[in-house]
Amino acid sequence: MTHTNFSGFGLADPIQRALLARNHVTPTPIQAQAIPELLKGRDMLGIAQTGTGKTAAFALPILHQLSRNHGHSGANAPRSPRALILAPTRELAIQIGEEFHAYGKNLHLRQTVIFGGVSQKPQCNALARGVDIVIATPGRLLDLMNQRQLVMSAIEHLVLDEADRMLDMGFIRDVRKIIQTMPKKRQSLLFSATMPGEISNLSGELLSDPIRVEVTPQATPIERIEQSIYHIEAGGKIGLLSDIMNNPALSRVIVFTRTKHRANHVAEKLGKSGIDAEAIHGNKSQGARQRALKRFRDGHARVLVATDIAARGIDVTGITHVINFELPNEPESYVHRIGRTARAGAGGEAVSFCEPAERAYLRDIERLIQRRLTVIGDEPTGPIPKALGNGRGNGGGKGRGQGRNKERNKAPSNTNKPRNGQQPKRRQGRNRKGPSQRNAA
Repeated sequence: MTHTNFSGFGLADPIQRALLARNHVTPTPIQAQAIPELLKGRDMLGIAQTGTGKTAAFALPILHQLSRNHGHSGANAPRSPRALILAPTRELAIQIGEEFHAYGKNLHLRQTVIFGGVSQKPQCNALARGVDIVIATPGRLLDLMNQRQLVMSAIEHLVLDEADRMLDMGFIRDVRKIIQTMPKKRQSLLFSATMPGEISNLSGELLSDPIRVEVTPQATPIERIEQSIYHIEAGGKIGLLSDIMNNPALSRVIVFTRTKHRANHVAEKLGKSGIDAEAIHGNKSQGARQRALKRFRDGHARVLVATDIAARGIDVTGITHVINFELPNEPESYVHRIGRTARAGAGGEAVSFCEPAERAYLRDIERLIQRRLTVIGDEPTGPIPKALGNGRGNGGGKGRGQGRNKERNKAPSNTNKPRNGQQPKRRQGRNRKGPSQRNAA
């Protein structure tokens, strides 16, 4: 039976009050399928990505069961956590922690979020006071376990979120070490947007007779996203980006780069053009990343420039445009990137820049999504160059930056036309067909 509203699940009254306070009335498809089964104690394999409502799908049943099975954690609170949620990135862990806090605000359950890059003392103090729920990244959690700051002997609920990204980031070995310390009798959930062989093997080890819930929203929103591509020399990308950003319809934009260096470079150049931009990547301190995200969420920064790993798990509403300043070398990452827009039934637009050396990446992306991106300006000519090597993506920013204007003037076909007044053919095409007019209405 599929429930059409949250009141039909039989969740504890304090949780239902929290849902009403957030105006959450109708469950998403993954919530409607997962919550009744999870309340029965079933294990679950969820094929889903950020933006499907999966956090509430596992948070609500866990909060319900913890509150009903054990009352609340009072003076005799256990030191050992009873629920563990593992996430690949600090940002995602913090976001999950915020969701648990919001849904459990009327309960007397204790929780803490554990991640690296910050002092461990406050985290250890929280653990010493006793917690019911821990949301953590694997590396810091394993460090604290090795220091005997916490044990997993009382875990009743385990969630692995974005397991495929944990695999990409090299965390699976740590995850397995953590799992080995837990009771065999527990409820286990694994969520992954994709199912590579290693994750399939892990799910087989971890889950017992699981319910499988598959929600792949990228197939539907991708049809609502207008996808276009500019073929341009590397040195022309910054100027093109600045030109595109002159359109106020691009009100909340994520710009993706492949490298940390490039993210900083792009944010700096946009800032010099008068466009408020923040960069977010792994080399930023935790405080700097959170400040950048807050400015972007609050609308003070119009642009967030991000690498794939840094952006993973960040769910910001109202993204009008995604711009691929550099194409990803994994076509699946393109789908993840552009899925940041067109959320909750809204439309959106994805604009990509393709330099000659990235054309092999573009070919792989178009094969995956089974459609051609709309070319704005000039079509490329000649054979597809060999794909960029691992070192090529780092940019050599100095050389590119110095030659930007010279290279940019070579990119359009009609470079002899004056820049002031009469515009080159590429620019006319962009202004006529690009992101400027479609979203201005």
